[in-house]
Amino acid sequence: MDTTPVNPVVIEAKVVEALQTVFDPEIPVNIWEVGLIYGIKVDPSGAVGVRMTLTSPNCPSAEEIPMDVETKVKAVPGVTAVKVDVVFDPPWAPDMMSEAAKLTLGMM
Repeated sequence: MDTTPVNPVVIEAKVVEALQTVFDPEIPVNIWEVGLIYGIKVDPSGAVGVRMTLTSPNCPSAEEIPMDVETKVKAVPGVTAVKVDVVFDPPWAPDMMSEAAKLTLGMM
């Protein structure tokens, strides 16, 4: 078993990079830029918690996206476990998108 200390700041940065590879099939922008990630918590043991939402509670990809998040985060070196919590409070709104996402989607 690897007992190398975990650097939560480094792992969080790598988790963000991994999340930037996850897409809602209906939106050509990654879920990080769309504003679907509400929080990332990295435990010193390497366990990662991701708090996220979907664009709507009736999102057709409601099962697929969180599973993709879990798979991509688990693949980050140093991550020992992943828990993805999907929440709808606060509800997602288009103003949560980054400027880059709004530009890509022609909203600016």
